[in-house]
Amino acid sequence: MPCKGCRGLCCGPVPVTETELRSIKKYVKSMSSIRRSQLQNQERFYGTCIFYEQDHDRCGIHSARPSICRAFGLYQNLVCFRKPEAAGMENFHAKERSAGILSVDYTWRDF
Repeated sequence: MPCKGCRGLCCGPVPVTETELRSIKKYVKSMSSIRRSQLQNQERFYGTCIFYEQDHDRCGIHSARPSICRAFGLYQNLVCFRKPEAAGMENFHAKERSAGILSVDYTWRDF
């Protein structure tokens, strides 16, 4: 997806499952304290995912990102406005029930 230049405006709200939360927590704990602090203390647009790395215009937990983020732009109900032709005809349906929303139900205090 052509994500550079969007400044994370498509990155939220982000529903996560319990399984994804465990993976994200493990990933965040493996970060150096400097890296974690840099990511945690960035200013972001309201509603943007807490893990969006505004300073570098990218996902700060890319390898541990939730399934909805992996699916974004590829499904009819998750269309990227910059590349709508990439969306298939199907809608995205999560395989697990959401445990909450990053930035709303889960904040940096939880990680």
